[in-house]
Amino acid sequence: MTHFGILCPAKTGHLNTMLPLGRELQRRGHRVTLFGIADVQSKTLAAGLDFWRIGETEFPLGIAAQSLVQLGKLSGFAALRYNLNLIQQEAAMVLRDAPKALKEAGVEALLVNQMTLEGGSIAEFLDIPFITVCSALPLNQEDGVPPFVTSWSYNPARWAYLRNQAAYSLLNRIAQPIEKLINEYRRSWNLPPCYDVNASYSKLAQLSQIPAEFDFPRQHLPQCFHFTGPYHESASREAVPFPWEKLTGQPLIYASMGTIQNRLIDVFQRIAQACDGLDVQLVISLGGGNLDSFKELPGKPLVVKYAPQMELLKQASLTITHAGLNTVLESLNNGVPMVAIPITSDQPGTAARLAWTGAGVTVPLTKLSVSKLRVAIQEVLSQDSYKNSASRLQAAIQRAGGVRGAADIVELAISKEKPVLTTV
Repeated sequence: MTHFGILCPAKTGHLNTMLPLGRELQRRGHRVTLFGIADVQSKTLAAGLDFWRIGETEFPLGIAAQSLVQLGKLSGFAALRYNLNLIQQEAAMVLRDAPKALKEAGVEALLVNQMTLEGGSIAEFLDIPFITVCSALPLNQEDGVPPFVTSWSYNPARWAYLRNQAAYSLLNRIAQPIEKLINEYRRSWNLPPCYDVNASYSKLAQLSQIPAEFDFPRQHLPQCFHFTGPYHESASREAVPFPWEKLTGQPLIYASMGTIQNRLIDVFQRIAQACDGLDVQLVISLGGGNLDSFKELPGKPLVVKYAPQMELLKQASLTITHAGLNTVLESLNNGVPMVAIPITSDQPGTAARLAWTGAGVTVPLTKLSVSKLRVAIQEVLSQDSYKNSASRLQAAIQRAGGVRGAADIVELAISKEKPVLTTV
């Protein structure tokens, strides 16, 4: 039995990937402990895993919700910069507190979320093996593939290669404060500095929850990189009540802007207006927003604070989403096509892949209008190609291995302490 530690951002989307993987390893007899701030304790315990609190002083209970309120008001570059500041603050705390906590807990191996950039350095300092887990789009930089924060589609032309290269250079400059912070700790730990983000990921195994068919063509991923498909499971999530008796039996459109961009009230209003008059039932999940602000939406959609998303998607004909990767993958896992309204972070990149695969269309936030959204909804609902593409990706997800395949790779890498290479 191995005692695994989990290092992961305190965000629902990342937890919904890391916790099921932890549960699967626990089911196999391993011990799994998540090290995080107070706000993730309830979700961790609901998943049946152990929890060890760090960052008690600067991250009291409720701080994550306050940050989400602020982030939910932003979009585009402003939201990206705010998010990077949050990442830097959490990284400083994790670098300070996690090594001691991991050592005291007797952790023997780490599962490090790819967004936790400091995790690999901590594992190196403690001399324990670690696995990189990509909950978002893979962050691995490759000049032939547009950066995850852009809405650019794949293009093999030379000009696109140079454009991508310039964007990566800009992105790396923006992230320099985080890199500087990590290298300050590395020097204090007598470790050499690391300036290549790709080199900071695990040499044993890197796991991505997307199927290979959903990503743009890759040429330079390490041999230990595995597209395993999503790990989502309802058993690892807190129960959510829902008025199932209010479903009418009409084609169901499920709309969610996630747990961060849930305060863009005008977006939900336009979604409701676009669906009004169509022979559909619209269900809106606010992801924690205030229900009082949505009492008089056009068409009288069914609006809930939170929804049992995985169960609702089994009945959905269409998802309207901010292109958060978890919602996109859960929709594809049920063969549901999408209309994407990306806001920030990796959402533009996810939406670009959604359009590239043919499983949905994108309506940029800057061009969002009721008429454009209605046209997009009607197009996806009426044209079989979108449903067929979503079904094709559904089959790819089912072949990819999922959480069990990912756990197999983790166990093999840790037990052999050698890279687990892809077989394709």
